[in-house]
Amino acid sequence: MRIVILLLCLAGPMLAKAQMAAKAIETNDLNLQARYEVMKTNSQTYEDYKVIKEYILEAFWKITTDSVKDQKHQLALAKSKIDSLNIALANSKAELSGHLASVEDLTYSSKHISVLGVPFGKGTFLVLVGVVVAGFIALVVMLVGRMKIVNAEMKEKMLVAHTLTLEFEDYKRKALDKQTKLSRELQNERNKLMELRGQKLL
Repeated sequence: MRIVILLLCLAGPMLAKAQMAAKAIETNDLNLQARYEVMKTNSQTYEDYKVIKEYILEAFWKITTDSVKDQKHQLALAKSKIDSLNIALANSKAELSGHLASVEDLTYSSKHISVLGVPFGKGTFLVLVGVVVAGFIALVVMLVGRMKIVNAEMKEKMLVAHTLTLEFEDYKRKALDKQTKLSRELQNERNKLMELRGQKLL
């Protein structure tokens, strides 16, 4: 009996250590590193070696492989999520570049005007239109001035022509009067000549 008690006394701490080492596979709230530390610190030491029960080692290995599988599964999910996010990011970048291109087109269109297929900046176009309008105004002013000069010359020529016409009419009237007077005088002279002939014949 003493031997049994002695064996129990000797085996008691070993059983207690084994039960404590079994906590490494029973507790669910520990991560792998914590499980390893619990298993290592609560295992028996024999010289420089740690003695770990085989069922604890098997259970720890199963938990480790399950954890690795879970990590691989989580990694695969993360990779697929990263891939989908990369695709969404690429789509967003393409959409953003399209929006930026349309914004640049709108900005270019708001700052430029196309005339006969030639693009001009609005400032340049306004200066060009101002120069063309000023040129047209100068041309109209020049034409109006020229027309006034031509009109004044026409009035002067018409006045000269009217004066010449009046002088011609006066000359024509005087010439007609003179011709009439000369005709009368000629007729008088003919009459006198006929009278003289008539008297000579008698």
